[in-house]
Amino acid sequence: MKFSIGGSLKLAFRPWVEGLENIPAEGPAILASNHLSFSDSFFLPAVLDRKVTFIAKAEYFTSPGVKGKLTAAFFKGVGQLPVDRSGARGAGEAAIKSGIEVIERGELFGIYPEGTRSPDGRLYRGKPGGLARVALATGAPVIPVAMIDTEKIQPPGKVVPKLMRPGIRIGKPLDFSRYQGMEGDRFILRSVTDEVMYEIMKLSGQEYVDIYATAAKRQIAEADKRRVEAEKAQAKAEKAADREALRTARAQAEQSAAERGAEHGVPADSDTPGQQAG
Repeated sequence: MKFSIGGSLKLAFRPWVEGLENIPAEGPAILASNHLSFSDSFFLPAVLDRKVTFIAKAEYFTSPGVKGKLTAAFFKGVGQLPVDRSGARGAGEAAIKSGIEVIERGELFGIYPEGTRSPDGRLYRGKPGGLARVALATGAPVIPVAMIDTEKIQPPGKVVPKLMRPGIRIGKPLDFSRYQGMEGDRFILRSVTDEVMYEIMKLSGQEYVDIYATAAKRQIAEADKRRVEAEKAQAKAEKAADREALRTARAQAEQSAAERGAEHGVPADSDTPGQQAG
């Protein structure tokens, strides 16, 4: 199924690739990529002759009904590995365990060091957990990968992709075997992660932001919330101003009518002429 899906993606989108020779013909390796779109996990495997395994939420594999079964079959077909995010330490430990198992089988393991999709197309600080710990625990080489323009094909929240050519740049393998067995040192983990992110930045040409993408998403959500609240407050103030203007206009109209009545000898609070005569 991987080849049928990959063939369809290549035929429809015609992705261009640079550095394909940096993927080993055999043996384990970690593919560390930037993350712009939901479709990244499909385009990268599509251009490789070897299977590459990414991790995915277990919910994608356990949803009920026909749609759930189709979704599960699709994710399995493109090499996605279900990870249960429950438990005390959640997805982090599960991802590391799964990554080590993939590497120990001599396969390719794909991971997104940013931990989530970029909210705005920029490259964010890599998380020092999964990538570095798998690399140092196994001694496998890390191959930096840059996805190009995939966020334009399928922006967050969009279901139907736009037909255009994405790009993939694959860098030279990075060897961190000198640190093997030091995965408990947080300074080493940070150093390894930053080195990989620097290589991804060079390949992708993205602007680098030295905060986590999850923090950036929170900031964006908070800014959106403040904007919506400000727009609501402005709309409320405009409505209040409109009501006040209407009241003022009515008062002025009534005053003008009273003044015109006074000019003609009609008291402002007088009754109709017929009633006066009575």
